[in-house]
Amino acid sequence: MLFQCDIPIHITHTVLYSSNPLQFSNPPLEATMEIAEGESSSRPPYTLLPIRLCSEDILFCVDVDLESQIEMKISGPNGRPITRLDSIKQAILLFVHAKLAINPDHRFSIASLGQSASWKPTHFHYDIDDYEQKTRGEHRKEFSSEVESAIQGLRVLSASSSHGQADLTQLFRIAAHEAKKSRQQNRILRVHQWPASQKLFTVDVIYLHDKPSPDNCPQEVYDTLVDALEHVSEYEGYIFESGQGLSRTLFRQICVLLSHPQQRCGQDGIDIPKSLVRKAESAPGEENIPPSSQ
Repeated sequence: MLFQCDIPIHITHTVLYSSNPLQFSNPPLEATMEIAEGESSSRPPYTLLPIRLCSEDILFCVDVDLESQIEMKISGPNGRPITRLDSIKQAILLFVHAKLAINPDHRFSIASLGQSASWKPTHFHYDIDDYEQKTRGEHRKEFSSEVESAIQGLRVLSASSSHGQADLTQLFRIAAHEAKKSRQQNRILRVHQWPASQKLFTVDVIYLHDKPSPDNCPQEVYDTLVDALEHVSEYEGYIFESGQGLSRTLFRQICVLLSHPQQRCGQDGIDIPKSLVRKAESAPGEENIPPSSQ
């Protein structure tokens, strides 16, 4: 999951998910929707086939360019300014806690995006050839379902310099290697931008940016993300953007990403969160009790 700021990059986003089948104590039930009264009886009933949902291994790839230090519009406790990176870390922890509440078998890992992508599951950089040797035949220990592990991974993230264009080749090579192993284990993997003929991954992106200007065109970046996602995603991936500088917008978007890739509707069909509406007027004869002022 890439939390990206305003730097231009060759390959613009990444999310890494890998999954293994859940065990059911009882087989899933087949769901059938009855034909509504008055509809043609010649139409067959809609049947939702049972599927096995998968646990997810989720790699958050966080942009640590200097622009991640731009302050959000709302300050934190005691007036302390909150940066984009601060809000991203809070959003990731919110996601991790919520995802584990849904399924404690989900696992997580943290990567950073500077001049290139860096994944430090054991606190050192991987060379791809060395990585393949070290992980051949071994159980992958880079992902953890422990919240403390995610906290430690986020704690070391910092944005102290500008990196210009970022190259995600290294991360994608590692991800492709992981995807092959995942396939052998009947798992699925989420990541971005590999050859279009290899739909091994599913993509989610949250793109934080400044307002449009002559030197900054978020729409071009967003259009590129949409085009790339359509070519590489195995399941339905979502792309969200925000130039408002509000943490609550980021939190709302990452909560939508809690939805499992195998259960998602198209992004255009998302109608959550619902807008608050005024309570309908009480029917005649009903006692209209005013709300408490407490």
